[in-house]
This record gives sequence, C-alpha cells and structure tokens, in this order.
Amino acid sequence: MVVRPKYFTPNEVSVHNTTDDLWVSFLGKVYNLTPLCEKYKGDVLLKPIILSAGKDISHWFNSKTKDIRTHVDPQTNCIIPYCPNGRFVHIPPPYPDSDWANDFGRPWWRDDAYLVGILSQKTRLVKIINTLTSQDQVIEVCSEEIMTEIQDRYMKYNAHAGSYTWKYEGKNLDMGKTLQENGIDDEDEEFYQLSMNDDTYLQPIHLYFNDDLTEA
Repeated sequence: MVVRPKYFTPNEVSVHNTTDDLWVSFLGKVYNLTPLCEKYKGDVLLKPIILSAGKDISHWFNSKTKDIRTHVDPQTNCIIPYCPNGRFVHIPPPYPDSDWANDFGRPWWRDDAYLVGILSQKTRLVKIINTLTSQDQVIEVCSEEIMTEIQDRYMKYNAHAGSYTWKYEGKNLDMGKTLQENGIDDEDEEFYQLSMNDDTYLQPIHLYFNDDLTEA
C-alpha cells in the first residue's frame, strides 16, 4: 500500500514559530526542527534558524544541488557556504577552527528524520455546507489533497463528517480524488481578476447526512 505524503499549507507551517515548536519549509518540503533546537539549545548558531521559524527558507539553498548556496570568499578566494543571515548549525567555520566538531553525521537539511511533509504548491478555499444543520464553513486546503484528506481537515468542525455523503452539483464526490479531479475547478485567479470576494462566490460542497454514525 502506497502511503500518501502529508501536505501542509504555508499558514500551517507559519504557526510553528517558537524554539519549542519550530518548523520551516524549503525546496517544497516541510521540516520540524524542534529536535534540532533542543539538541543545540543555547548555541549562537541557532539564531538564523530561530529567526526563520515558520518561514520558507528556500533561498538558502541551491535548487539544483539541494545544498546550501555557496560563494567565493573575497579574502581567501575559497568557495564557502553563503550565509547572509549568519552562520548556522552544521555550517563549518570559514577558517580552520580546532573547536569545530563535524561528527554530527548528516547536516539537518539532508536529514529526512526532520521531514514531516510536503508544502502545497497551491492552496485554495473550499466552502462546505452541512445540509442537516445549514451551517457552512470555509476552510483552506491543499490542491494536491484528495477528498478524504479534506474530510480530515473538516473533522474539527464536524466530528461526524465521515457519516455524510459529499456532493458537488448533486453528484457524489469520489473521495479518492482531488477537487480538480472531481470537476471542482480552482477559480482563484478569476476571482482575483474580477476583484470578487471569493468567500462569497465559492462553489459549495454539500454534505448529506447518512443517518449512520458508525463512521464517526
């Protein structure tokens, strides 16, 4: 069985912005660096990472090599890591230093132990209407997510969401497909060009109660 990756919105990453709960994203992936912060607590080399908590730091990396960007040191003419915000954890000093310990194994940006998921390339808003209660909810989802994953997001508003039939324009949605694959087009760009309130004009998904709570 193929396990689908977990997708995150930039907003979800942004709330993890403290040393006790620190996430970053780069090159399309999301990393939980909280264990790194715990391991190097009090180390000045953590500062650039802490200042970037909850943010995307793709600009730190060479997109082709997937490694830290480099530049030529004007004093030594040597190629060294480019760290405009200051040297950080696992980056060697620019000059020989007997205090430099390089026995940490893989640098954190190459260690999948910190990897928690994929950063969505495009998020979108979805309006979900519960026909039983007439309540509607607009939630932000990842365009790559299939309907069961969107249903999981909606669970915080309705714990019995699994006991509803999900429909769009009167047709049952395939819960194993994405919104786009179900014929629900992303109209964000059109809304933007027309200066329309996309919350108001979102195409709604309707939930119909199945009279069965066994799935909840």
